[in-house]
Amino acid sequence: MKIVADSSIPFLKGVFEPYGEVVFKPGSEIRKEDLSDTDALIVRTRTRCTADLLEGTPVKIIATPTIGTDHIDLQWCRENGVFVQNAPGCKSGAVMNYFFSALYGAAARKSIPLAGSTLGLIGVGHVGSRIELVARTLGFHVLMCDPPRAEAEGEAQFCSLDYLLENSDVVTLHAPLSPETRRMADADFFSKMKMGAFFINTARGELLDEDALMEAIPRLGPVILDVWNHEPAINQTLMSMVDIATPHIAGYSYQGKQLGTAASVRAVARFFGITELYEFFPETEVKELEAVHLDVSDLSQGQIASLFQYNYPIFTDDFLFRMNPDGFERMRYEYRYRREYYID
Repeated sequence: MKIVADSSIPFLKGVFEPYGEVVFKPGSEIRKEDLSDTDALIVRTRTRCTADLLEGTPVKIIATPTIGTDHIDLQWCRENGVFVQNAPGCKSGAVMNYFFSALYGAAARKSIPLAGSTLGLIGVGHVGSRIELVARTLGFHVLMCDPPRAEAEGEAQFCSLDYLLENSDVVTLHAPLSPETRRMADADFFSKMKMGAFFINTARGELLDEDALMEAIPRLGPVILDVWNHEPAINQTLMSMVDIATPHIAGYSYQGKQLGTAASVRAVARFFGITELYEFFPETEVKELEAVHLDVSDLSQGQIASLFQYNYPIFTDDFLFRMNPDGFERMRYEYRYRREYYID
């Protein structure tokens, strides 16, 4: 068995070496010639798994420690017998942490009260559901737009996109990227948002029409972006206009990385019958990175903001990114994974 893996995936080195050959390369540098005798790929979003890369190779399985799969041509893989396994939900806790640290941090900086605010969730999957639960605990009113869920579960708890945009004080994107959702946040989208509403995108950069957002920013409240069009060559003009800018690291918690790598290892292990790795999970090597419970009962908005910033000082990431926006990939590669916090 031979595996080619993205060298930036944590906790992976040494795991498969007792069972076969493992070659590590930066994800953006993996080429067809690297796969001429390869059985499995373990890659992140920087490796575009299309026919151009895969056709004519013996690759049988692609495992990705990511929630999304838009970097993989799923139809081609289905038609050519290549099994694909992602890691749904692995980063939901980390993105939830990012979201609330960013939301309360930006609100505190601009003296915007959040008590009684309405939060509009566009996409209520693994991440959106985590945010919904915490938002209700914190006293937010929540509106949810998720057409696939509404069709499957009934429309009672969901609303239309137009209604959400017109009535939300905070609008946050958590939809998957598809032909239907690409550039869904366009000029019409922003024209329907409330004056002064927050806009947050931690899902996929391509959900957003960046030109439309730049036009809309003067009438919006705080804008928070973790994902961008054309990563890593981001729009630095847009970066200068938003309140919080980070280099696609919302999901970069220690626990999220453990879960993502575990999902990939288990998928490959089960595919090839490596029983010793069926229940693989990376050890927590640093006790200070274990997840921590936060009790927010009876705290003021300012105290909640301070607590969130203490556990994830998001403005540090924002500052470091602004100091070197061309270092997008380097900051991601060298990122010091943060611990997660959770709220009952």
